[in-house]
Amino acid sequence: MPRIDTKKPVEVPEDVQVIFREIEGAFGMVPNLFKTYAHHLPLLRANWNKVKAVMMEGALSPKVKQTIAVLVSRDNGCAYCVAAHTGALKAIGVSDAEISLIEQNIELADFSEKEKALIGFARSANSAPLRIPDGEFDFLRRAGATDAEIVEALGVMELFTSFNKFLDSLQVEIDF
Repeated sequence: MPRIDTKKPVEVPEDVQVIFREIEGAFGMVPNLFKTYAHHLPLLRANWNKVKAVMMEGALSPKVKQTIAVLVSRDNGCAYCVAAHTGALKAIGVSDAEISLIEQNIELADFSEKEKALIGFARSANSAPLRIPDGEFDFLRRAGATDAEIVEALGVMELFTSFNKFLDSLQVEIDF
């Protein structure tokens, strides 16, 4: 059961409604994550802007970003984000069979070596950031990753790590 109620679009001020309309335009709905952030407009605005910058811009493909979101969220035990971003993978055409491969053995999934390296790096950074050896960066660069792509992959990890903690702390109801 959620620890804080979500805000309904009809009960929020116009400046929140503007953001809700933009979110609905992007996702076809306003997820409970953002309805919960609506309790504090600066945080709603900052996180929506961060989602746009991290997930909708940059060099990494939506498939890579959504995969990082799913796997980091799974590693962190966040059922909400796993459900949301598994759905996002399906929405961009990733089959159930490939999603199973992604979850069970990323090496067998349809990604380039660079993409696999970036996904693995984001997961390592999530679970043990102080134990990443310098050689990992050499590996990423040999796989073709640029510094910008490394930072972008970490940005996706960072975004979902924070969402995972927020959603789980408040036990926000899954709406996907």
